[in-house]
Amino acid sequence: MPRKAIELNPLTVSRLVEPGLHFVGGIPGLALQVLPTGARTWVLRMTVGAKRRDMGLGGYPAVTLAQAREAAREARAKVRQGVDPIEESRAARSALKAAQAAALTFEQCTDGFLTAHKDGWKNAKHAQQWRNTLTTYAFPVMGSLLVRDIGLPHVLAALEPIWRDKTETASRLRGRIEQVLDWATVRGYRAGTNPARWRGHLDKLLPKPGKIAKVEHHAALPAGESGAFMEKLRQLKGMGARALEFAILTATRSGEVRGAKWAEFDLSAKTWTIPAERMKAGKEHRVPLSPAALALIKVLPKIAGSELAFTAPRGGALSDMTLTAVVRRMNVAAVPHGFRSTFRDWASERTNYPRDVAEMALAHSIGDKVEAAYRRGDLFDKRRKMMDDWAAFLSRLEQPGQVIDINSKRA
Repeated sequence: MPRKAIELNPLTVSRLVEPGLHFVGGIPGLALQVLPTGARTWVLRMTVGAKRRDMGLGGYPAVTLAQAREAAREARAKVRQGVDPIEESRAARSALKAAQAAALTFEQCTDGFLTAHKDGWKNAKHAQQWRNTLTTYAFPVMGSLLVRDIGLPHVLAALEPIWRDKTETASRLRGRIEQVLDWATVRGYRAGTNPARWRGHLDKLLPKPGKIAKVEHHAALPAGESGAFMEKLRQLKGMGARALEFAILTATRSGEVRGAKWAEFDLSAKTWTIPAERMKAGKEHRVPLSPAALALIKVLPKIAGSELAFTAPRGGALSDMTLTAVVRRMNVAAVPHGFRSTFRDWASERTNYPRDVAEMALAHSIGDKVEAAYRRGDLFDKRRKMMDDWAAFLSRLEQPGQVIDINSKRA
């Protein structure tokens, strides 16, 4: 039978300085371990199951003799109940670390979401729009909250103040909050249903955006006035005017023109190929160049060190306001993007070209997924004839219509 250790008092324990294991009695297996460095820690030696284990109970004197005996007593009680106190303590520490690692705020999850998806977006501007929207409207409400604690009241607090006055922004905000929370759920930072989901949830609490948002179309020039406009536009000097003219001739978007590179043009084939990463639909788009568009490109100056066809005076790309400024100086009730509507009106009202040809010329996505799955071609040859006709139409001046009084004519 092992010898029972003498029960030491606090004063005696304080005098234990020789390196080694000193059993202090009172609780079987409780000892003060003195390290060669002079540091002292409590150790409980016991048998757990079929194994002898040494369990640390903390450093001395931070943990007093009385506290060490109480901790040792509780540990031995757990062993008698069939619980390994060492493994229990290890599991608790692991759970604490896991909980701390999963305790991310909504703002931190936004950073994680944007980082995860940055390679899937066409440009950095899109990611910046995401961040700006969430920073302005969501972060003041829930940015510092742990993502696992975000619920319906927080989402509504972010959306309701702007839902009626800034409906489009609010709708985008809701979708972005929903995606960040979905990302956090998949990553294990939160559980449960998404409080920002629309169908069957927020649609019961907020009016549908389409019911309250005012639809504002881009101001467009009537087709009949486009010839006169183009005649005045061609008299203006500057790269902005040439970029706007080219955008109108090709019925493309301002950003697609401003980002056009020389390498995208095949002048012998009279084709401009815009890569997928610069297209709104994320799909490569071939543009047939009419004689007028081709002539414009051929006379553009090539700036040394720039790969852009339309280069700003100080180098780099034209700003997104350059083309708008040209239209404003011409004092017409239109915006650059509106000329795409002018083109669409011309195609439907002045020509017999099928709707699909016009839509393909505008690089619009096919809404019907089944039709999109079967559509392989881009109607390029038909579009070439259409763009030639469009350029010819833009070169003509139309006289305003005269109203004739039929009754006076008969008299």
